[in-house]
Amino acid sequence: MRHQRHDLIAPVPGTARQIHSFHFGPEQANGKIYIQSSLHADELPGMLVAWHLKARLAQLEAAGRLRSEIVLVPVANPAGLEQVLMDVPLGRYELESGQNFNRLFVDLSDAVGDQVEDLLDSDPQHNARLIRTALSAALAAQTASTQLQSQRLVLQRLACDADVVLDLHCDFEAVAHLYTTPEAWPQVEPLARYLGSEANLLATDSGGQSFDECFTLVWWQLQQRFAKRFPIPLGSFSVTVELRGQGDVNHGLAALDCQAIIDYLTHSGAIEGDAPPLPALPYPATPLAGVEPVTTSVGGLLVFHVLPGEYLEAGQLVAEIIDPITDRVTPVHCRNAGLLYARSLRRMATAGMVISHVAGAEAYRSGYLLSP
Repeated sequence: MRHQRHDLIAPVPGTARQIHSFHFGPEQANGKIYIQSSLHADELPGMLVAWHLKARLAQLEAAGRLRSEIVLVPVANPAGLEQVLMDVPLGRYELESGQNFNRLFVDLSDAVGDQVEDLLDSDPQHNARLIRTALSAALAAQTASTQLQSQRLVLQRLACDADVVLDLHCDFEAVAHLYTTPEAWPQVEPLARYLGSEANLLATDSGGQSFDECFTLVWWQLQQRFAKRFPIPLGSFSVTVELRGQGDVNHGLAALDCQAIIDYLTHSGAIEGDAPPLPALPYPATPLAGVEPVTTSVGGLLVFHVLPGEYLEAGQLVAEIIDPITDRVTPVHCRNAGLLYARSLRRMATAGMVISHVAGAEAYRSGYLLSP
């Protein structure tokens, strides 16, 4: 194992933060896997999974079973990790700028395309190597002026040449679910099976330039640009893995999730050995554009009638909003059938608030598809 430290810009004198990356695998590795956790710093189940993974990967490396380089970043957001206001962790948005820590990663598709256009040929592997080299060089040339920008650049530089990128998150109260692209789904489905992912949400571009899409979109956009001239493979694919809810931080679940990732990496050939048989997929993959954000039109006490993991029929009662002053009880129903995979932690709703998400089978939304 090789431990590397990556300095971030210090926002004020007397402060210093670093990203720590742990590198496993042989010097002559066959491919690269990148795994990070807690980019939203108040989402901690993945951090415990990463801690379990660090120990397991060290054992596998010592046994000579790692075929690929595996890079692990257990704390992807040190800047957000200490944002605690009056005993409440606030790790989703940077307080200074208000920006989501998992948005606005730099998009270099056009710059990379311009750089490689005259060098591409009919060999897809040659083209993949060119693109990886150009992407690494373009990121190396980027400069940051704030701590947040430097954190984004460190993470992108660490992951830009990986074949597989796993970004470990969680929701508020949720079952295991994941986000990836339709193009990558055949390669991601085994991971969904090992994890027992109940909602598998697919979109090529969900908007916002999130961490996972800042890699897959480069390859997809170059495929579109050069489709009729040069073969461009899917040189990297990314998955945002949602490890249930914020309160699901315990060794039992973390050990299961760690083993699921190990099984997936064994199945894909990054780890030598025999992977266990693929479990059944709880539900088929569905479009992210088919997710219904269930909202309430009024504020009040939020009392749920359904749990994450329940399949709802169209029009089913999801929750009641109770006004304890007027005694008004307002029912909230979903419009579409689907799996309720996540719901809010809050129990005092405000008017217009999204209280849950239901994964439907048919796409009906477009444009920006993510939560704020």
